[in-house]
Amino acid sequence: MQTNLSPEYKARADGQAAEAILRKCVHCGFCTATCPTYQLLGDELDGPRGRIYLMKQVLEGAVPTRKTQMHLDRCLTCRNCESTCPSGVDYGHLIDIGRKIVDEKVPRPAAEKAVRWLLKEGLPSPLFGPAMKLGQMVRPLMPAALKNKIPAKQQAGAWPTQTHARKVLMLAGCVQPAMMPNINTATARVLDAAGIQTVVAAKAGCCGAVKFHLNDQDGGKAEMRANIDAWWPHIESGVEAIVMNASGCGVTVKEYGHILADDPAYAAKAARISGLTKDLSELLPAMVPVLKPKLAKTPDAKKVVGFHPPCTLQHGQQLKGGVEQHLGALGFTVMVAKNEAHLCCGSAGTYSVLNPELSYQLRDRKLGHLNELKPAVITSANIGCITHLQSGTEIPVRHWIELLDDALA
Repeated sequence: MQTNLSPEYKARADGQAAEAILRKCVHCGFCTATCPTYQLLGDELDGPRGRIYLMKQVLEGAVPTRKTQMHLDRCLTCRNCESTCPSGVDYGHLIDIGRKIVDEKVPRPAAEKAVRWLLKEGLPSPLFGPAMKLGQMVRPLMPAALKNKIPAKQQAGAWPTQTHARKVLMLAGCVQPAMMPNINTATARVLDAAGIQTVVAAKAGCCGAVKFHLNDQDGGKAEMRANIDAWWPHIESGVEAIVMNASGCGVTVKEYGHILADDPAYAAKAARISGLTKDLSELLPAMVPVLKPKLAKTPDAKKVVGFHPPCTLQHGQQLKGGVEQHLGALGFTVMVAKNEAHLCCGSAGTYSVLNPELSYQLRDRKLGHLNELKPAVITSANIGCITHLQSGTEIPVRHWIELLDDALA
C-alpha cells in the first residue's frame, strides 16, 4: 500500500514504523473474513482493512474524528487478521500506533476518560485485591453486569515447598491472584511434580498490557521496566524460563524486546526477557512423560473437555494445538469448537467493559459452539477468557492447568 506520510509523522519514529507496516498491505481483504467485529457489524470500517485505511489517512494528514476513534476502539486486537494475512501485515503493532496518534488529536468525553483511567490504574493497583474480596462478599446482591466481572471466591490450595535444581520464574499477574488464585498455585504444583521449582519475583507486577493498550504507553513501559528489574537477578542466577499461565500476559512479555527496542538502558535486557518467555503449554511436551506415571486418577475419557484457545495464544503467540495434543496424551478428551474456534470470545482485556454489547454477542456465539461438544467442563489459557465465558454459562470454566493438577492430586 503506497503511503505518503505528512511531515508531522515523517519526523516521528512511530510514523515511520507505521509506514513500514502499511506498505506490506495489498488490500486483499482476506482479513475481513476472520475479523469478529466485521462479522457482527458488516461495516468495512469495523474490519482490519477499513481500519488500516483510516490510520493511513490520518498518517497522511487527514484530521481524525470521534468516528475514527470509535472504529479503532471497536477493534478487539485479537490479531486473527495476522493469522490470515498472506502479506505478513503486523496489524497488532499498527493498531497500537494508530490509537495513540488518534487519541492525541481527538479528546474523549470526561466520563469515557474516567472509565479508562479507572481501568488502567485500578486493575494493576495493590488495592485491586482488597476490592475484589469486598466485591465477592456482596456479589449475591450485585446487578448482573457487575456480578459478571466478579468470580465466586476460589480456594487456592497449597504452594509446593520442595526445592529443585530446575527453576522457572512465573508472573503472578495483576488480577489473577485476587480473582482466581488457584491457577497460580496449580501451576506451581504441576511444575513441582515435573521436578521444576516455580519462583515468583516479589516486585514483579502487571505485565504492562492494560496501560499500554489503553494508550498510556509510557505507563505500560514503566511497568515493563519494573518487571525486568525484578526478574533480572533471577535470570543472572540461572532460571531456565519465564513461564506465563495467562496468554494475554505472555504475548505482551514476548514483545518486550519490540516495545523497548529504542530504550538504550533496557533494549538488550528486554530482548533477553522476550527470548526466555514461554507460555505454560510450551513446557508440556517435556513434562508429559514425567507426569503420566504420576497421575493419581485416570481422566474419564467419556467426559469431554471443551478447550477455547485464547486469541493471545493462537494468534498473538501463534501456538496452536499444543494443549489439546498433550492433554490428550495424558488421557483427557480435549476438543475445540467445530465452528469458529479461531474467533475471539469477546473478552479481549478491558474490551468487555468498554464495548459490552459486542463483547457479549461474541461470548454467546462462542459458548453456542462450545455447547455443541456437550462438555463436562470448558477450559482456556487466559483469565480474561475464563471469567468472561463463565459469566454466560453454568458449565464450569477453568484453566487447563487446574484439570491437570486435579488429576495429579
